[in-house]
Amino acid sequence: MNLSPSAAPRPVSIAALGECMLELQGQAFGNLRQTFGGDTLNTAVYLARCGGAGLKVHYATALGDDSLSAGLLERWAAEGVQTGLVQRLPGRLPGLYLIELDEGGERRFHYWRGQAAARAYFDTATTALEEQADALDALYLSGISLAILPQAGRERTLALMTRMRAAGKVVAFDNNYRPRLWDSAADARYWYGRAFAASTVALITADDHQALHGLADLDGAVAAAQALPVAEIAIKRGALPTRVGLDHVWQDVPTEPVPRVVDTTAAGDSFGAGYLSQRLGGTAPAAAAAFGNRLAARVIQHPGALIPREAMQDLVGA
Repeated sequence: MNLSPSAAPRPVSIAALGECMLELQGQAFGNLRQTFGGDTLNTAVYLARCGGAGLKVHYATALGDDSLSAGLLERWAAEGVQTGLVQRLPGRLPGLYLIELDEGGERRFHYWRGQAAARAYFDTATTALEEQADALDALYLSGISLAILPQAGRERTLALMTRMRAAGKVVAFDNNYRPRLWDSAADARYWYGRAFAASTVALITADDHQALHGLADLDGAVAAAQALPVAEIAIKRGALPTRVGLDHVWQDVPTEPVPRVVDTTAAGDSFGAGYLSQRLGGTAPAAAAAFGNRLAARVIQHPGALIPREAMQDLVGA
């Protein structure tokens, strides 16, 4: 597996596959702030910010032909994310969710995504992602990417992952696990198992791995993650050191302490972006994890998934 294609004269290209939804923040029947978010989109934006001219980041999803979808495309492009892999489906709309905060700052989510366009990405005979996969260096997706798709879409995603891995590409799978999106934990475990088998990099949140497999404690989840059939694994353990392994040689990389955690949204998404941006540039796993931890520490000190670009300028340069 070659995670250093940056020696090529052209930029390294990576596609993130998933869903971005419209986001409303505030109290129901009160003042609401509109923005957007989604795990793989968050990672795509942070990848674009971290990679600079050496990394070309594409986002693969489906949107409608409405003004809201057009607005999302404009905002992604402004962040440097390429939108040529987006399918525009007439009559469909993006998904929507509302975040309510209680008096203690705890978040409560309400989702409207059952008919979201992203679920129909593979409903056409072919997609731009499948057609252009040979020109990509890497693919990134998450458990949520799989969860929102019907079975046929999951099968085509797994086929694409397998094809790209066989061609020597980087295939990174993030284990983001949301039980409400799956028929059962057993169903999720089946698809996760196939996804890990088709991946070259696994990005693991230990809490999610514990929940997915019904394990008694975090140590058991970490041990199970270390046994996955993936050559490169990064295991996020909250404030505990991140454990990274390449060909089962393991290192623990300290996280970055922060004076105050404001919002943990996109902590894992930004870590994944920081880690992959460094690995695709040829940095060793431990150093890549250290950068991912620095970026995640910066993100959780700001509200929202996508922090202002200037708030991370010193980490990534101009």
